Amino acid sequence: MSSPTHAPVTRRRVFYIPGYDPIHPRRYRELYRKEGAEQAGLSGYDLALSARKSDGRYGWQVDATIEGQAVHTEFDVLVWSDIVRDSMERGIAGTYLQLIRTAWTYIASGALFRLMRLRKGPVIAALYPVGFLVVQLVLALALAFGLWSAIVWTWETLFRPPDQLFSDAFVYVLYGSIPVALLAGYALLRWFKARDNKLFAYYLMHDYAYSAQSKGANPPKLEARMAQFTDEIAAALTRDVDEVLVVGHSSGAHLGVSILADLIRAGRVPENGPTLSFLTLGQVVPMVSFLKEAHRLRADLHYLSTREELAWVDVTAPGDGCAFALCDPVAVSGVAPKNQRWPLILSAAFTQTLSPARWKALRWRFFRLHFQYLCAFDRPGDYDYFQITAGPQTLGHRYTDRAPSPSRITRATSRFTSMAA
Repeated sequence: MSSPTHAPVTRRRVFYIPGYDPIHPRRYRELYRKEGAEQAGLSGYDLALSARKSDGRYGWQVDATIEGQAVHTEFDVLVWSDIVRDSMERGIAGTYLQLIRTAWTYIASGALFRLMRLRKGPVIAALYPVGFLVVQLVLALALAFGLWSAIVWTWETLFRPPDQLFSDAFVYVLYGSIPVALLAGYALLRWFKARDNKLFAYYLMHDYAYSAQSKGANPPKLEARMAQFTDEIAAALTRDVDEVLVVGHSSGAHLGVSILADLIRAGRVPENGPTLSFLTLGQVVPMVSFLKEAHRLRADLHYLSTREELAWVDVTAPGDGCAFALCDPVAVSGVAPKNQRWPLILSAAFTQTLSPARWKALRWRFFRLHFQYLCAFDRPGDYDYFQITAGPQTLGHRYTDRAPSPSRITRATSRFTSMAA
């Protein structure tokens, strides 16, 4: 790839787009503070995080000295966690209804089976909440049936005379114990739901259901928020900074694609302004782009993949079971133009960039590994989140002439490729 500019960066603006996450954005500040300090110690540079001095969205600032160059970076988190929380405000019955609708959307459209041809890991991750919620329901029903049977058996054994098989009292116990048993089963379901911060079944179910509910189209509330994000990035491109870097993690990656496509289509990238860069991490784009009504996302992927106004680098890792690792999101969605230039597909190669001891400790912590892109590596390769976001090189310059991962997947797999609603 070629870099749009080789000028050193001294001032940078970073816009971070989280995935489907209901947690307050301070989580990302604390993660950056902790992991950045660790990476700086491992890699031998200086990095200090401090509170924001300017008004605006939630964020922080970073002052770093990397490769002998002082760099000041302003971070903004583009918050849509309130939309996520609203979408998760469903009771137990509503969640099971979501389960049925979401499973039907992916299975009936054929998307589930096509996604499995790309990477089994994220599909298994998608099936996990379905399977585990079904197990919870079966256990609740088993508890209810067992309690009902125990109540009836106890009454028959201790209180029912042999000649009063269908007495009023027996009928009362037989049917009156049903609500009690069902209440016990419901209590068990509530117990599971209260512990979802460790089980993630409800969380993941809401995540997949959010895109599936409109078959890949963005809900109006999300579209309105994305328009606000576009305006903020456009404003940053008129400021005195050297680079505006947009980082999209997980579901935030496909939001970033559409936001930047809108920005460029509208001619809001100044010709002599800051370098515009786009970094996608742990992307799950095919989970949305493979759905029937994802016309907008497919059109935005097609459009953004050819543009000269930005540099787009996509980083995933086969060790991340929640991401479509090394899958070119444009190509696998079946919308790659002949003159495609983006994204550059790179591997974070967890098995190489993490020591054996650290890899062993994290290997089965799937949710934690999905956030490893934002964390320190004790055997860092050419991917270093903190050098990218706080170092003296633009994203394009950092990966000048870097070849894409030889294991990248580019075969068109989606059944739906229409880019017009």
